[in-house]
Amino acid sequence: MHPAYSVIFLTTLIGVGQGLFLALYTGQVYSLANLLPAQDSQGFYAIGSVVSLVLLVGGLIASFFHLGHPERAWRAASKWRTSWLSREVIVLPAFMSLVALYALTHYFGLTTPLFTVADTLAVDVTLIIGLLASVLAFVLFLCTAMIYASVKFLQEWHCALTVSNYMLLGIASGFMLAAAFSAYMGIDLVAFFGTWAVIFTLMALVSRGASLIRNRRLRHKVSLKSAIGMRHSQMQQKAQGFMGGSFNTREFFHGSSPNRVKLIRYLFLLLVFPLPVLLVGVSHVMESPNLPILAFLSQYLGLIAERWYFFAEAKHPQNLYYQTVS
Repeated sequence: MHPAYSVIFLTTLIGVGQGLFLALYTGQVYSLANLLPAQDSQGFYAIGSVVSLVLLVGGLIASFFHLGHPERAWRAASKWRTSWLSREVIVLPAFMSLVALYALTHYFGLTTPLFTVADTLAVDVTLIIGLLASVLAFVLFLCTAMIYASVKFLQEWHCALTVSNYMLLGIASGFMLAAAFSAYMGIDLVAFFGTWAVIFTLMALVSRGASLIRNRRLRHKVSLKSAIGMRHSQMQQKAQGFMGGSFNTREFFHGSSPNRVKLIRYLFLLLVFPLPVLLVGVSHVMESPNLPILAFLSQYLGLIAERWYFFAEAKHPQNLYYQTVS
């Protein structure tokens, strides 16, 4: 498939935004349960939620560059009963609204406890809003991933690993950003968020590695023989059927050499997994406020490469006809 940069930035930006919010909410729950020191609600959680919202808005804006008629974007929500894309279009603004409300309630200090759970956890309005937003964050991960995992004829995507990859990579990058944000704000939560970022990054490595191994072993169901109904042992395509380019040649094939695709695979494996983990570990030893920020930047650049590879790896059946030129 041809990797559209608008979709690459859409999926990576909203993934980081979702992960960052989940990290912030996790920190708040730990703090209210007296497992972490209490943080300044107006400063840390409010500003962090705004950062999450900016990332979500950035992803939404990027998606419009993928539309032929952006003014008709609202129609995408009309098929919510059958389309995962329509469900994503509905869930994303709902999640953004709750993140904005979460930021506002923290900013205005609406943190008076409503009741207490088990004489330990003081529940206020921000905790309830955060819980609802967290549920929508996971629903949004599911909707985004299922847009691709539900496409049966693209075997590289059609598996549960696509869902786990989107979810784990988004959460890992979000916690990595939370560690970087804590370091930038001078908040003593870098080790907490950094530890969870490493855990989720390693989980994502297992999941993404499993998908790479699976896809290398795939035996595609469609071939030239099945396409034209002939069983000849030796068949080769010699022409693409027309002399100029077309929508088919542009949108369903990446146009890159096998060596470039392999290089991008090695690049994202390095930038997403071992490098940020190493930087977080070194930052803990050296107590550096800059290395967590560098770790997040490394991981996000790797995520762009990973998402490019995700699209390029998928082999559309139509390429049996249109990607060979005599």
